[in-house]
Amino acid sequence: MRSVGTLTRADLAEAINRKVGLSRAESLALVESILDRMSDAMSNGENVKISGFGTFTLRDKNERIGRNPKTGVEVPITPRRVLTFRASQILKDRILG
Repeated sequence: MRSVGTLTRADLAEAINRKVGLSRAESLALVESILDRMSDAMSNGENVKISGFGTFTLRDKNERIGRNPKTGVEVPITPRRVLTFRASQILKDRILG
């Protein structure tokens, strides 16, 4: 697959500006506010679900033993928290359909 481009905060703000009619500064502030709220929720351990888009979920992974593929040496992998994204069926259908 080939990447066509990247959607940026500025692109989102521009879309809000065109569709809703807010000024560019207000549109950018709205995008920043939404992203800040999502980030705050996830840093507080909350999952973020956007209906029709998907769910951002935090998972705690336990310590485990990994292996260096080149040398075969076993190495402990420290416990960590990871962020996963699960796309909604609506988003999957739109992308794949």
